Amino acid sequence: MKKIYTFLFAFVLIQGAFAQDSLQIAKKSKTPIGGRPNIPSDLKLEFGFNQLNNRAEDLGINFFASRTFNVYYQYPIAIFGDASGFTMDIGIGVGTDKYAFKDDQTLYNNPALGAESSVLREITEVLGDDINIKKNVVAANYFDIPLDFVYHFNKTNYSKGFAVSVGGKFGYLYESHTKVKYENSDDLKRQIKDSQNYGFEKFRYGISVKAGSPGFYAWSYFGLNKVFQKGMGPNGTEATQINFGIAVNVF
Repeated sequence: MKKIYTFLFAFVLIQGAFAQDSLQIAKKSKTPIGGRPNIPSDLKLEFGFNQLNNRAEDLGINFFASRTFNVYYQYPIAIFGDASGFTMDIGIGVGTDKYAFKDDQTLYNNPALGAESSVLREITEVLGDDINIKKNVVAANYFDIPLDFVYHFNKTNYSKGFAVSVGGKFGYLYESHTKVKYENSDDLKRQIKDSQNYGFEKFRYGISVKAGSPGFYAWSYFGLNKVFQKGMGPNGTEATQINFGIAVNVF
């Protein structure tokens, strides 16, 4: 994950350098830009909660511990004219979704179904009853391509005013794992991280809705495909994904 964020940061710096050079050239040039509004590129940090929709009752999720974090770099393109108020924001980024199952349960491989499968089990059944569980999450990490169609209420300056958008994103699962932190009977702290597919679908896609100012907005994502491969997830679930939260534009 650190390498990915470093790559994104370097990519953004390079884009910023090109933008700065373009700005210097524009200042030297006497040719007017025809009143085109200033539409900067955006580095977006989205924070929120991750939930499963259409899930069975025995697949309980701890709400506050099930979080999501996205880092997206999006470039807005004016559509229907420079002062129409509409832009198409396309970009790249990474998203991390965490699931914290209730009753100290987590995902383990299901030997009866093969390597890319999972079953929900109590951690103490695997590690023993004489432990004190401190943290228990399942993480799914994606490469994402977000695409938003944005309407800016301030048509003369897109960097100010209120905006709403409807769009979506397409993602590819590049890594998933479970992480359990606990203390044993000797008060020694332990951590187990196990990277497997756990039956997650390789690809995801869905609809996103956002509203707010250029610097701060609320967002939501509704997955259209199942989170797990058919018959390969815990308890045969066919649950879909719902994310929502708040976000900030770094620039």
